[in-house]
Amino acid sequence: MDKVVGTAEAAVADIGDGASIAVGGFGLCGVPSVLIGALYAQGAGDLRVVSNNCGVNRWGLGILLHAGRISRATGSYVGENKEFARQYLSGELELELTPQGTLAERLRAGGCGIPAFFTPAGVGTQIAEGGLPWRYDAAGNVLVASPRKEVRTFDGVEYVLEESITTDYALVRAARGDRHGNLVFDKSARNFNPLAAMAGRITVAEVEELVEPGELDPDVVHLPGVFVQRVVVLSAEQVAGKQIEKTTLTAPRARGDGV
Repeated sequence: MDKVVGTAEAAVADIGDGASIAVGGFGLCGVPSVLIGALYAQGAGDLRVVSNNCGVNRWGLGILLHAGRISRATGSYVGENKEFARQYLSGELELELTPQGTLAERLRAGGCGIPAFFTPAGVGTQIAEGGLPWRYDAAGNVLVASPRKEVRTFDGVEYVLEESITTDYALVRAARGDRHGNLVFDKSARNFNPLAAMAGRITVAEVEELVEPGELDPDVVHLPGVFVQRVVVLSAEQVAGKQIEKTTLTAPRARGDGV
């Protein structure tokens, strides 16, 4: 039951070329950056990634993207990463854009063994009707387009059928975890992490703090250890190495006398 692995490098050593990987995080919040860095150093390529976005230029998934190691991405957001947009529009990368809530449910459904579900999101658009560009050629022509999806009516409302997502691996980051793989996430860093973890057949979690089994109150556990196969404990330096996507500073107020 002790799922702790000595290093991030050992935890991702068996991820091979062509693997599909669900990755937690939202922007730069809750990103498993240490595991991504270890995967970059490991050298696997032709990766098929499922994540809300692909990080930013040269950070998070952006380091794999910039190295040309991602061949297909399924996500909801391209903004903030010019290299992501460039590779997609130039035909170097296949991209399946999906509504954010639909992506979340596709991951959750995959983890629960549900093969597909109906949702109203995307009805009347190319999400349902097909033709959404997945891959361009070098000349900017659509080389691969999304297929038409089944649409059914329930109680007078149309819904589109979406298939669930499962992946070979999942990489996630948690605030706390125990040796059995039970995880607790910190506020907004929770985001896509539990869902990505559920979808992976082999899930690797980097944790900022390791506790012993029994120390986590079952009522505060966000993700049961049954969904986690490997746990990597981060050093204090790795925990502190978080990035800020956009730094916003408030101009100081003028101070009056006696204040």
